Amino acid sequence: MARIRRKFAVGDALLLLFSILLTHSHSSVYLEGFDPDDPNLDVAEDTVVPATPAPLTTTSLSSSYSPDDHHSPPSDPPLPSPSVIWDEDEFEGIPSAAHPQEPGAFSQNETHPTSSPSALEPSSSSSSSLRFLTFLRSYVLEVVLVVFLISFSLNYLHGRRLNEAIAFSWATNFASKDSILEKNFNLLGVGDGNYAPLLLREGHDVFKFYAGGRRYCQGILAKMELLSRHDLLSRALYLVFPKRDTITFEVVMNEDSMDHVVFALARKKTANAMHKGERDLKKFASAIVAPPAGRHWVADELMVVAESKEVAGDMVTDVVLEQVFGHNVFEKFGKWFVSLHFSDQNPGSRKKNLIFKFVLPDAVNMSDMIRLVALVPYYIDLIGRYKLSPHARSKTEAARIKAAQEAHKELQNIRQEALQKKKAEKKKLMEEVESRLNSVAIRKKEEREQARQLKSGPKVKMLRR
Repeated sequence: MARIRRKFAVGDALLLLFSILLTHSHSSVYLEGFDPDDPNLDVAEDTVVPATPAPLTTTSLSSSYSPDDHHSPPSDPPLPSPSVIWDEDEFEGIPSAAHPQEPGAFSQNETHPTSSPSALEPSSSSSSSLRFLTFLRSYVLEVVLVVFLISFSLNYLHGRRLNEAIAFSWATNFASKDSILEKNFNLLGVGDGNYAPLLLREGHDVFKFYAGGRRYCQGILAKMELLSRHDLLSRALYLVFPKRDTITFEVVMNEDSMDHVVFALARKKTANAMHKGERDLKKFASAIVAPPAGRHWVADELMVVAESKEVAGDMVTDVVLEQVFGHNVFEKFGKWFVSLHFSDQNPGSRKKNLIFKFVLPDAVNMSDMIRLVALVPYYIDLIGRYKLSPHARSKTEAARIKAAQEAHKELQNIRQEALQKKKAEKKKLMEEVESRLNSVAIRKKEEREQARQLKSGPKVKMLRR
């Protein structure tokens, strides 16, 4: 009897557990005859149906029940479909209630954080950025090197084209047909014939131009020294130490076409540097502070260094004052001017030459320096025809004779110092050699020296009677 009671108690426990599971699992009711996938039906996603617990039913114990079955857990009943379609017209009057859910379960309107595309976007973007940062850390040296090579190559091509554009623009404005240099020189370029190149390239930042066939001079050589725009490191250095494109005209005068002239004109800072650095200016010239009597003079920014006031007044004519160096025009046309330097005492084989140095504008504004380029043929003719007065010439000749004597004396002193230095080195070498010899070698050397002296002594002639 006790055994039968134990069986009924176990059955009641199992029945109670089964009813509880049915109550929590029936969160939605499945209606037969309604297909959730039917496209003709309107899905009311916001409708929440109150959960009705399943009624408890009494179940009788079958004869096939074994007493050992209570050791295994009962199997869960099949859960209804999570997506339930409700017809609002059919269930009118039913109040909507909160849909009970199991802990950890999601309702139909809620989106799973791992399954929603919008929820996946932040994680995917963060993971991609993390992978990119990891890639950069792993190949940072290679990335920097590749970026530098690409930047260097692009800057090389761009800088080379800019320099070529500046050089060709200058040649087009001043060395082409009917230009100012073509009208004043018979030969333009570095070769013969109509197809001779006008410019000679010595690098990506250096261009040269030659012209000849004019009286009073052997020719001119124009050298354009441009910025190293093709070099990325030099271009970065120019941001700290600015530099400008320049062109230098060097005119070699004939020996009999230039009188005693030492003259320089530049801005004050540049003129002071030239006066201290150039040998001929330092020896023969001095700064001209006051202008010649009754003459207009150069702009306040400029300074004249000349051998005498006569030379300064003859070189700074009214024409150049009106065109470039006057007070009214220098601010507009002299912004590309650097310096002038005329001398018949330059060191080297070509003593008599004229040097003009100007700043080059960009390729678009190259015509702004036409008045400066016009100074080259003007001063060639002026210097070629120029003659000093007898009084000034006597002073310049005396200064040159004195300078020649000083140079000769200086040369003699240099030669004497070199000779004495050579003798001292030879004597020091002999002393070092003798110090290495031992006493026996010294004695043998003395004996050889005595024998040599005896042999070279006066000969006595014996006469027989």
